Amino acid sequence: MFAVVGCVLCTLIAAEADVPIVNTVQGQLRGRILHTVSGREFVSFRGVPFAEPPVGNLRFEDPVPPPAWKGIRDATKDGNVCTQYGNSGNQSEDCLVLNVYTPKLPDGSGNLNIPVMVYFHPGGFYCLTGHSLWHGPQYLLDHDIVLVTTNYRLGVLGFLSAQDSVLRGNYGLKDQVQALRWVKENIASFGGNPDNVTIFGYSAGSTSVILHMMSPMSQGLFHRCIAMSASPITTMTGGDPAGKVLKEADIFNCPKDSTQQIVDCLRQIPAKDIAVSIEQFYEWDKDTMVRFGPVIEPDLGDGSERFLTADPTELLLSGNFSHVPLIMGFTEMEFDWLAMYVIQNNTWAEYMTDRFDELAPISLLYERGTDRSRNITRELRKFYLQDQPVTNSSFQGLGQLYSDSIIIFGMYRTANLISRVSSAPVYFYKFSYSGTYSHNYKPPQYSTPYGAVHHDDLMYLFYIANMLPLFNEGESEYNMMKKLTKLWTNFAHFSNPTPVNSTLLDNIKWTPYTYRNLKYMDINSTLRMSEDVFHDRMAVWERLFPLPCPDHS
Repeated sequence: MFAVVGCVLCTLIAAEADVPIVNTVQGQLRGRILHTVSGREFVSFRGVPFAEPPVGNLRFEDPVPPPAWKGIRDATKDGNVCTQYGNSGNQSEDCLVLNVYTPKLPDGSGNLNIPVMVYFHPGGFYCLTGHSLWHGPQYLLDHDIVLVTTNYRLGVLGFLSAQDSVLRGNYGLKDQVQALRWVKENIASFGGNPDNVTIFGYSAGSTSVILHMMSPMSQGLFHRCIAMSASPITTMTGGDPAGKVLKEADIFNCPKDSTQQIVDCLRQIPAKDIAVSIEQFYEWDKDTMVRFGPVIEPDLGDGSERFLTADPTELLLSGNFSHVPLIMGFTEMEFDWLAMYVIQNNTWAEYMTDRFDELAPISLLYERGTDRSRNITRELRKFYLQDQPVTNSSFQGLGQLYSDSIIIFGMYRTANLISRVSSAPVYFYKFSYSGTYSHNYKPPQYSTPYGAVHHDDLMYLFYIANMLPLFNEGESEYNMMKKLTKLWTNFAHFSNPTPVNSTLLDNIKWTPYTYRNLKYMDINSTLRMSEDVFHDRMAVWERLFPLPCPDHS
């Protein structure tokens, strides 16, 4: 902690060619000057190590702080992408790096105390990255915030767990904690305020944010949260983690007499082979959606840190989480598009029609093989599909069923539970804006956006250079970007997304959500407050998944 002050005083900008040089606790970094969408200068430091590479005996271990280095380390380019299923970027286990973007560096006269925003990327805990080609800073850095994007271990390498002392699990989430510890220790050198940190994330990153609120390892490392399009209530499906360990051992013909034998064997397997093995955990088509993810870590009596100590729903019910200001919500049509892929494939459509009882719990992420499960399946089929076959006539209902089960109900329930007991405000939203671009387009031409689907709101926070052009002033997408970045950065500054009247934000006041008023912001070309989102649909899930909630009136 005392080193932070020294780092601030030592931060300087070299005179030669305006090359920015920053001192961190581990050593000096060389960055580069870039420009935002409006032409504003900012300073970029990429590929900065926040932990030792988790290779060799550090594979399947908690992250270790990075060693110091001598000389000036080049931080002008993105680091490696964490080894994963798929072909994203230059993959390596040596991937525990982050990017820092700041509008201004300290000049030696004192800390600038700029609010910090730390972002956790999406990808179902098995893919994607914090790389700048996917999460470019050119929009958010038009505002006075320090932005940090980070990698974390993924899939089997990040989440394999026997829930014992040898293979505890949650390594990817502990990587995120280590990144936050690095921020606490070093961010003042970049002009950031270590006592004003907002964590935000999307999909798996959103689940991560809510879990950080519950984790004893994360306490004191953040002060506000933004959770976008996922909750651990519906996306944490780490069922039978020990069984997955045995299956992983079978895939690579590892001895299985003990967890240690399995780990010793898996440490000899190439990382990419382990990452790709995740495809052998599919049960039908590409389901289940989450195959490796967070697990509850039992108390083994050895004093080791545990990221997640109990079931997330229990922790929310008990109030045992960080009571910090929170923005959370979802897109209007999240995973509606999945219905398109099922219905367009006659084999899949017939398969789902004939075996809906078997497949629904797999695809929709709820318990299987019980009388309760069978009743849930019957009721969902009746409400969303009117007991009809899976055809074009049931297209809309099937799409809503996917969205509600995977994302929307989990966010709705989480907002209700947190707002019942938290001493801090909850700001709930539905993102409805659909512009020129999307992550999914309608057939047959595939040129018209499907609607506001999963990931679509991210394009108005980050420049996604891998798939989109930079938005230009005068375009409706540019206007949406200005609104969303203003809401999120206002929150980072003031714990309130609409602290004052603003023409940009349609002079609207975002009313906090409570389980009594159910108010949410409809984020579209024009902002609008509404209430009781998708009432009829959410009522079905509340009835099928009853939850005793303490009365905190």
